Amino acid sequence: MKEESENCLPTLLIILDTGILGLLTNPKCSKAQLRCKNWFRKITENKQIEITTSEICDYELRRELIRCKKHEGLKRLNEFRDTFGCLEVTRDVLDKAAQLWAWARETNQATAHDESIDADVILSAQSIILSSEYNKSSIIATTNTKHLDRYTPSLHWEEATIENCIKRCQK
Repeated sequence: MKEESENCLPTLLIILDTGILGLLTNPKCSKAQLRCKNWFRKITENKQIEITTSEICDYELRRELIRCKKHEGLKRLNEFRDTFGCLEVTRDVLDKAAQLWAWARETNQATAHDESIDADVILSAQSIILSSEYNKSSIIATTNTKHLDRYTPSLHWEEATIENCIKRCQK
């Protein structure tokens, strides 16, 4: 098992959903934020695992921080983006997201209103493309696996331990 784990780790990418990004960059320290920051510290200690977020998650959080004039939160979000980067929303990502969106509606599994952009399908499309085209095992760390798991592997952030991420990448 150890050898399989070591083979999986160099290609493991954890993508943070908007809710997690908000918990990590919020300057306040609620119990949930402290737990999330401790989880994040443990995950980032393993230098073989890559951590990032998506431009769509950055956008979802950023627009609210701007609206509420939360300058310290914006500063922290910028620092996170500078350190960990953001997956680009490309034409290929949007094409894949459109396929996922249509499939979800055809099968009565929509995750958002028809008029919504549906960031979950965009984030899922990024994860799927990374896994299939770039040989990365990507897992989305989120607060709501229900919407994402129908498309791509996700784990609630508190369950996204290194061991659980390895198990998901080996499936």
